[in-house]
Amino acid sequence: MNEEISIACPYCGEAIIIEPEPGDETVEYIEDCHVCCRPIVITVSYAENGSTVSARRENE
Repeated sequence: MNEEISIACPYCGEAIIIEPEPGDETVEYIEDCHVCCRPIVITVSYAENGSTVSARRENE
């Protein structure tokens, strides 16, 4: 089962649950906010003790 991680939309602040798939490398992708529909750049870094996630605006 994938790890569930809560992040805040950098535009509207709404909490968003993501479920990154485990991997061996850092992954960056864009997901639209479910509330304000703006694009969020999500970066996931994987580690044995859990994933590190950052969310930022697309234009940052």
